[in-house]
Amino acid sequence: MSQMSKMTNCNDYKEALTADPGFEDESGHVDSCASCQAYRSEMLAFNDKIAAAMGIDVPELTMPELPEVDTEKVVSLVARRSMTKPVWFALAATVLLAVFVGIRAPDMGVTEGTLEEQVLAHVDHEPIALRVTSTPVSDSRLAEVVPGDLAEMNRDAGLITYAQSCVINGKLIPHLVIQGEYGPVTILLMPEEKVSAAKSLDGVNIQGVILPVGDGSIAIIGNREEQLERIKKNVVDSVTWSTST
Repeated sequence: MSQMSKMTNCNDYKEALTADPGFEDESGHVDSCASCQAYRSEMLAFNDKIAAAMGIDVPELTMPELPEVDTEKVVSLVARRSMTKPVWFALAATVLLAVFVGIRAPDMGVTEGTLEEQVLAHVDHEPIALRVTSTPVSDSRLAEVVPGDLAEMNRDAGLITYAQSCVINGKLIPHLVIQGEYGPVTILLMPEEKVSAAKSLDGVNIQGVILPVGDGSIAIIGNREEQLERIKKNVVDSVTWSTST
């Protein structure tokens, strides 16, 4: 499957699920896509919250009694119809859904902010990847996420426990995780993101760097306690861009 078709599958599925949380994927894409599975879980939980909100018993709107007035001195106006309960809840649900989709926008390929900001946001939005485990991904899974026409990668970088195709700056890229000394370390292979010099990444509890590698770059992010120098060398030495990238 090509890189573009993978990205289209993810984007199409997430857009369909956003429009209809009960959407059933007949293509089977979601069965093998951890990112879409996590997105589906969030959407279903969000939909349950909306359903719970719509079940609240809202009292009927009552108007206070007004003193009698001289109707001869009052100009008649067309009566305004107050919003009914379904209208209020539909409005509230629409606003909540818009906020949710706005928060999830970076995962759906929307390009906002600098490359450094997008990398940090992506790591923050995909916490499912940061599991402490000793189970490596299979060779077939690694080959699917890092296909030969993109790059060649051996396992000298470390114990690879997560591999997923994700979108950064509108481009499909391999998102990998290896187990470091102080916790999981995120690796983003970005063959089409050329940087002139190393760019530091600084989060609340994380540190990292975007390294120039050939005509592309590699982002490496770990805990603040993690010593990244050795990891950086192992990762760079284990990756070779394909000539077609």
